[in-house]
Amino acid sequence: MTLMMLSIMLLLLLTGFPMMMPLLVAAVMALLIYLPDLTPHVLVQQMIGGVKPGALIAVPLFILAADIITRGHSADRLVDVVMRFMGHLRGGMAISVTSACALFGAVCGSTQATVVAVGGAMRPRMLKSGYHDNFTMGLIVNAADLAYLIPPSIGMIIYGVISGTSISALFLAGIGPGLLVISLFSLYCVWYAHRHQIPVEPKASWGERLFALQRATWPIGFPVIVVGGIYGGIFSPTESAAICVLYALVLEWLVFRSIKLKDIYDIALSTGAITAVVFILIAAGAAFSWILSFAQIPQQLIAALGLEQASSLTVLLAINIAFFLGCMFVDSIVVILIMVPIFAPLIASSGLDPVLVGVLITLQVAIGAATPPFGCNIFTAVAIFQRPFIEVVRGVPVFLLLLLLVTALLIPFPQIALFLPKLAAG
Repeated sequence: MTLMMLSIMLLLLLTGFPMMMPLLVAAVMALLIYLPDLTPHVLVQQMIGGVKPGALIAVPLFILAADIITRGHSADRLVDVVMRFMGHLRGGMAISVTSACALFGAVCGSTQATVVAVGGAMRPRMLKSGYHDNFTMGLIVNAADLAYLIPPSIGMIIYGVISGTSISALFLAGIGPGLLVISLFSLYCVWYAHRHQIPVEPKASWGERLFALQRATWPIGFPVIVVGGIYGGIFSPTESAAICVLYALVLEWLVFRSIKLKDIYDIALSTGAITAVVFILIAAGAAFSWILSFAQIPQQLIAALGLEQASSLTVLLAINIAFFLGCMFVDSIVVILIMVPIFAPLIASSGLDPVLVGVLITLQVAIGAATPPFGCNIFTAVAIFQRPFIEVVRGVPVFLLLLLLVTALLIPFPQIALFLPKLAAG
C-alpha cells in the first residue's frame, strides 16, 4: 500500500500535476483498493475536518497583513532604521539585511514576502557597496527564513494545529533560535566584509538615528502586538492575526497613505488566491494523513526503520533528516501535513517535548525554503532579481551550513528554544 501511494504521487508529480492531486489521488486509490469496506465519503469528512480548526483562521489573516505591508512603506522604514544604527560597521550593511529580514519577518510571517520587501530594497545598495551578487542573494534568500522562526510563523501555526501543540508556546520558542541565526549570520557577514575589504557606510548622527527610529515606530508595533498581546493575555494568536490586519490597514492606508482604497480589493484577491491554495493543500493532506494513520503505516515505517526502541536523540536526528530531505523537494506545508502524523506516535513514546520538536521541524521547513532544487525563496529571488537559478543558489551553501549548525546546537541545548516558553509558564 505504501509503495503504491508513493508511486502514484511520484508519477503525478513528474507529469506536472499540482501537489494537491498526488495527495488526493493516492488517498482515493488506497481507499478503493486496500480499504474497500470504507465509503469514499470518509475522505471528504477528513478534508473538511482538516480545515475546520479555528486556529487556521490566523493563516489567511497573516497572509493578508503581509500582503498589505509588502505593498506599503513599512519595509523601507524598517530597513532604514537598521541601516542608521549598523551601516557604519564593517559588514554593517549585510548585518542590516539580516536584522531587517528578522524585523520584517516578525511583521509578516512569510519568507517569500520578506525576500520581496527586503531584497528589493537592499540588493541594489549592497551591490553598489561592493558586495558580490552571489553573497548578496544567498544572504537575502536565507535570512528571509527568519520569518518562519520569529513569530508570527505560518509553519508553526500549521504544525500546532496538526500536532495539538500550543501555538503560543511555539511562537515564544522560535525567538531564541531566531536570535541565534541572526548572531551567526552577522558574524559571518563581518568576516566576509573584512576578507573582501568591503567599504563602510558613513556613520549616521544620533539625530538621523532618532528620526529613522521615529519613522519606524509604527511598523515595529507589529511584533509588539503579536508577542505582547498574546503573552499579556489580551488576545489569542488567532485574534492577534485579525488585529495585525486592522493595524496594517490603518498604517498603510490612513497613516502612510501608501495604498488607496481601490488597492484593498486587489490585495484581498491576491490573499484569497494564496489562501485557497494553502487550504486545499491542508484539506488534501488531512485526507492523506488519515489514510496513513488508519492503515497504521506510521507504525510500520517506524518498525521497519528500527526506531521503536530508539533513544530520544536518535528520534530527533531522524526527524530532522526526514524533514530536511523532504523540504528540499516538496512544498513545506505538504511535508508538515504528511510527516508530522507519521512521527507523532514516535514523538509521544520517546517523551520528547512537542514544542522543541515543533521548533526543529519549523527550522527544517525554513531551511527547505532556501535549499535547492525547489526552495520557494529561491524561485522568488529568481523572479524578483531576474537572475538565473544557478546564480541565486551559488551563495546559498555557507548560510545553509550555518542554519544546520543551529539545528545541531538545538538538539544538545534545547533550552535555546524552551527557555522563554518555560519562563512564560512560570
